[in-house]
Amino acid sequence: MNMPKKPISATIEISLLDWIARECRDTTTYRNKSHLIEIALQELRSRGKDHG
Repeated sequence: MNMPKKPISATIEISLLDWIARECRDTTTYRNKSHLIEIALQELRSRGKDHG
């Protein structure tokens, strides 16, 4: 099931933005920057469940 999504704004270090751009060049893993960030946040959230 697709959850509703809402656009956000964030300020991110240039080196991290460069890494995101490199990761998104091959669209077989991430559709776009938003997809990569969403997957990263889901991973971070799941790690927090293991430590809380």
